[in-house]
Amino acid sequence: MPFIATLLRRVYLSLSELAWSALLVILLVHLVTSYLLFMLAGEGDLVGNPIDFVYYYMVTATTVGYGDLSPKSGLGRIMTVLVVLPGGIANFTAVLGKLLTAIGTMWRNRMRGLGDYSERTGHIIVLGWQEGQTYQTLRLLHSERHADEPMAVLVAKELPENPASDFADYVRTERLADADALLRAGVAQARAIIARGANDDETLAAVLIAEDHAPNAHIVAYFADDRTAQMVKQRRPRVEAVGSLAEELLSRSARDPGSSEIAARLLSAASSDTAFSLPVPPLQTSLRYGDVFLSLKRRHHVTLVGMLSQGVTDLNCRDETLLRGGETLYYISEIRLDPAAIAWARMGDVS
Repeated sequence: MPFIATLLRRVYLSLSELAWSALLVILLVHLVTSYLLFMLAGEGDLVGNPIDFVYYYMVTATTVGYGDLSPKSGLGRIMTVLVVLPGGIANFTAVLGKLLTAIGTMWRNRMRGLGDYSERTGHIIVLGWQEGQTYQTLRLLHSERHADEPMAVLVAKELPENPASDFADYVRTERLADADALLRAGVAQARAIIARGANDDETLAAVLIAEDHAPNAHIVAYFADDRTAQMVKQRRPRVEAVGSLAEELLSRSARDPGSSEIAARLLSAASSDTAFSLPVPPLQTSLRYGDVFLSLKRRHHVTLVGMLSQGVTDLNCRDETLLRGGETLYYISEIRLDPAAIAWARMGDVS
């Protein structure tokens, strides 16, 4: 008896809430009942082939009414009017309404930051929201997205809804240093993470959590205090700590007019001469930096400006410096180079 009572309660709740399971059962019961009634009415053309009957049932339920299949007897037509038509239309509208409601709920949840992007790969996660600055960051990231690159994911604190829905998806959290929020944002397979909290302490906490859950992502963090940025650079080599460059640009521009303009153009996605990076794949034969410089200039019309090798960045490499693979080259160009389009084996031939 307790089992039967529990079963009846579950059935009652499913029917009262019109759960998908209850809706499916109602649809199947009505379909089978209609089939049996047409069989009793002698409608052989409709029930002779189950596939034909399902086709007739759906065409009738959706009020399309092609007319290629229809009851021939008076009793069959009465069954259509009294059973198939009202029941089929009711089932169809119930399914359609529930489906649209589910889609609307899912979209609203995504806008309110309740979505799950844990399966996303190769995307960029932005931690923290500052009005204006973060919006600009997301807009710039979106402007450089490739056709097959997933949309960025914004992780921010208690925003009522996605403030940049054109440029990123949104995960809502109570604090930036939240592992669950990062997991929902797909941190495990993210290509890069940008962290900028309300203050340096919040940014640092978010970076530490991100490091633990994103073993392969490049992490970039902004710190208002240059001392904190330097400390992070020394103790967290995986993190690219960025501090304010305002003072450096002011003093350099005073002595070297136009320096701030150069820096702005090198970092701007809208500029026609922007700085990009290019990873060097494993090489069968070592290459001289000077040969690579000339080859990239002549074949791809880009200007090589430096190289990152073994954790050290050199922006004025000597020509005889050797590349063995695994380095990162920095260059100025109008567009980003496709690494697959680089003929590394021919770099030594610059004649």
